[in-house]
Amino acid sequence: MGDDSAGGTVLFVGTVRDHDGGADVEGLGYSCHPSAEAEIRRVAEKVVAEFPVRALAAVHRVGDLRVGDLAVVVAVSCPHRGEAFAACRKLIDDLKREVPIWKHQTFSDGTEEWVGAC
Repeated sequence: MGDDSAGGTVLFVGTVRDHDGGADVEGLGYSCHPSAEAEIRRVAEKVVAEFPVRALAAVHRVGDLRVGDLAVVVAVSCPHRGEAFAACRKLIDDLKREVPIWKHQTFSDGTEEWVGAC
């Protein structure tokens, strides 16, 4: 990720899986609040403040996705691998917990479910 002082870069790629809770997933759609981009930036800034981050990237898709599609990608570079793993884990965990992005799953039996929506 372009910094010679970064000895470790960790990448997490979240893909749409074909099942959830014992049901076969046909597809899903992500929607988000207009503040989602600013919230991703806020979460990223918290990680940068807590870890010796040299570079960071975070992207979450919205819209309709199929099984196997990429849904979220985060990457963090730090001086050492342990820091990079910890920072990447915090980034994805906080992003999933704090950013207002909602998932609408459609199952093969015709049922559907919202995840993360109030």
